[in-house]
Amino acid sequence: MRKIKILSALEAAAMVTSGSTVATGGFVGCTHPEALTSALEEHFLTSGLPRDLTLVYAAGQGDGKTRGLNHFGHEGMLKRVVGGHWNLAPAMGRLALENKIEAYNFPQGVISHLFREIAAGNPGRLTHIGLKTFVDPRMDGGKLNTKTTEDLVELIKIGGREWLLYKAFPINFGLLRGSSSDSFGNISFEDEVITAEALSIAQAVKNSGGKVIVQIERMAEDYSRDPQKIKIPGIYVDTVVISDKAHHMQTYGEDFNPDYVRQGDIQQLNLPRMEDGPRRYISKRSFQEIKPGAIVNLGIGLPEGIAQIAKEEKKLDEMTMTVESGPIGGVPASGLSFGASSFPHAIIDQPYMFDFYDGGGLDVAFLGLAECDKEGNVNVSKFNGRVAGVGGFMNITQTAGKVVFAGTFTAGGLEVSFREGKLNIDREGKFDKFVSNVEHVTFSGNYAREKEQQVMYITERAVFELTGSGLKLIEIAPGIDIERDIFSHMAFRPEISNDLRIMSVSVFA
Repeated sequence: MRKIKILSALEAAAMVTSGSTVATGGFVGCTHPEALTSALEEHFLTSGLPRDLTLVYAAGQGDGKTRGLNHFGHEGMLKRVVGGHWNLAPAMGRLALENKIEAYNFPQGVISHLFREIAAGNPGRLTHIGLKTFVDPRMDGGKLNTKTTEDLVELIKIGGREWLLYKAFPINFGLLRGSSSDSFGNISFEDEVITAEALSIAQAVKNSGGKVIVQIERMAEDYSRDPQKIKIPGIYVDTVVISDKAHHMQTYGEDFNPDYVRQGDIQQLNLPRMEDGPRRYISKRSFQEIKPGAIVNLGIGLPEGIAQIAKEEKKLDEMTMTVESGPIGGVPASGLSFGASSFPHAIIDQPYMFDFYDGGGLDVAFLGLAECDKEGNVNVSKFNGRVAGVGGFMNITQTAGKVVFAGTFTAGGLEVSFREGKLNIDREGKFDKFVSNVEHVTFSGNYAREKEQQVMYITERAVFELTGSGLKLIEIAPGIDIERDIFSHMAFRPEISNDLRIMSVSVFA
């Protein structure tokens, strides 16, 4: 085999030519090639090159401030972005909102699969994911602004059924990350918390005639590793860059946590007890929807608290938690370490995880609730002048056996307390979440009804379920007045169950 080139990060950045399509790997900060993307930014700021790049990525990569894909957030550096999640890269999001770049938002799982289709020379990713949402060409086609005009999604019919075709395109450069490389460029991931879609990107770039650049921590002795541990074979790799530790943290939240790369008894994990308040109440009520033996996905944000409740209830081992980035089993990490899991049973490539999700493998999924309307549609992707992006939300919510949207009833300063057996709204939130029509259809209530999917909406004061006619109120917290505390903060009046129940005091105690 040929020997690999070893370059500095700036030398590697200089390889990227203007007008190229660049794919980056990673999930938040997990396996993101920070040394390479920061060097590309430095090269642009000093030389003005490269310009007019097309950036494609699946999972959100960034810290919400300066790292990750924020390195691309400079006018002139980008021409087009095709991405799954935008919220962690506000510098790039501003370019989209200001109409300075072409901007597409596609489901994270679709993009991770699209890399495989590009590698295989197929016309694109054919899937049911995204039907009747904002990525459906009958709505926005995934376009985020008026500068974005080219249709990258096509509605087609096969066997009398509707499908979406996300079109393939060549990728010129792949920026990836692993732990070790030998002199032949064989990359292993022994210190990485996930493998993400690194192999799929490498194959897509190589079969597009492009260059694959991999950031690593160290060189390994030739012929010293188990060949089954090699995640990116050297035949796909053109260049490696040995990174300093500052640019190769295991996650953006931690330098290195051994629990993320080993198995263990999750009952031994020291999870903090959740603080009293609406987040706890919602998590405790949501936990009641998990049956023993269930395969579960917990979304980022409020749903993460369900694992803490499971620990308190001594039932952590009665379910298997998964993360779309690849970990199966264990307990998902939070914050800037989201994407990793402590004591995972296994870690698979992200595209394979979405194969499992898209086919209906999840028993129940818990996702955030930012905005909901009378049809049961949910928006978490674009609102109030901000591009958040869909991430894996669409893949998960359109396919799980049961979907639970969990969030506070109102937003912006909400304060509640439980006293004398009653839930008290001490200070109402400034913003109502239940609106006439959501700004962006990230989850389609109509599509869920067609599939007869079980859908619930759990808040601290009320629980709704999706029916053939829309939302139905099925539970209220003790002490809550329906007219004052619920209907007065909704832009529509939901159906009330004939069997309206009072939420158990155990949820609040």
